[in-house]
Amino acid sequence: MDSLIILVAFACGFAARQIGQPPLVGYLVAGFTLGMAGFESSGVIESIANIGISLMLFIIGLKLDFASLLRPEIYRSTLEHTASFGLVAGGFLLVLGVLGLPLVADISMQQAALVAFALSFSSTVCAVAILDDRGEFRVRHGQVAVAILIVQDIVAVIFLTASTGELPSPWVLLLPLLFFARPLLSYILRASGHDEVLILAGIIITFAGSTLCEWAGLKADLGALVMGMLLSGDRKAAELGKSMMGFKDIFLIGFFLNIGLSVQPSLSMLGIGLLLCLLLPLKGALFFFLLARYRQRARTALLAALALTQFSEFGLIVAALSVKNGWLSDDWL
Repeated sequence: MDSLIILVAFACGFAARQIGQPPLVGYLVAGFTLGMAGFESSGVIESIANIGISLMLFIIGLKLDFASLLRPEIYRSTLEHTASFGLVAGGFLLVLGVLGLPLVADISMQQAALVAFALSFSSTVCAVAILDDRGEFRVRHGQVAVAILIVQDIVAVIFLTASTGELPSPWVLLLPLLFFARPLLSYILRASGHDEVLILAGIIITFAGSTLCEWAGLKADLGALVMGMLLSGDRKAAELGKSMMGFKDIFLIGFFLNIGLSVQPSLSMLGIGLLLCLLLPLKGALFFFLLARYRQRARTALLAALALTQFSEFGLIVAALSVKNGWLSDDWL
């Protein structure tokens, strides 16, 4: 059965790649297809999904450059975009609810706010792939887009951590001592060479951070991000992140499959999904306006906004947590 799931995931991911779409779209379709065929998610798939999320957050932490993130055109435009797009998207959902459309007819203001918040994120996977394919990863608009994506990811992690509703244990006060482990972690990376040992070292460091945060009463995902942040300025950080990228993508397949297997799609879901796509031009226009407002060149603002004009896999993570906590129904996920 597991072999069949992997085969279907490969086939759908391969097909998505051939028509110019990110493979993650194919993995979602694979999950929906398998779900309609009677397959169900398993503990193995959920474990793989959780590992993929932790590795993704660790790699995000490796890329953090606090100096660039503290520029007004980065953090202010990101926060202002999240707030303004959230208001517009939430209002859009409430209007659809007033019209009595399926799925949104009984939507509450809190649920509309949650869905709008999830839709406010842009896809790191899609944007980075687009910029890399065009050779624009290191140019000005590429750097602006990536910095905004990182700030969005930080906002999402804060939400994921705060949404547990539980107070951390007193052991959390000792977590700042991890800073003194940085020289040891740097030595381990340098001594690991450039092959699979380096990747294995990164995985172990990720799991170590996740375990420590769980002991302290925090979400394990936050620990992975913190460990990545500790190593963000290390000379091996870029090489480690690049080496782990493909490994992370393989594990994230489990996350997208798990979403597809969790509920069977309906025509009403498809209809609302298509209506939500009407928000994408507005999302890009808001990015352009805010970046131009912070004195970015028109060309830089336009190209950065175009790279950010999509919905995010992180939005799915936020929605999955909301479903788990009973804030949203499976249909929204």
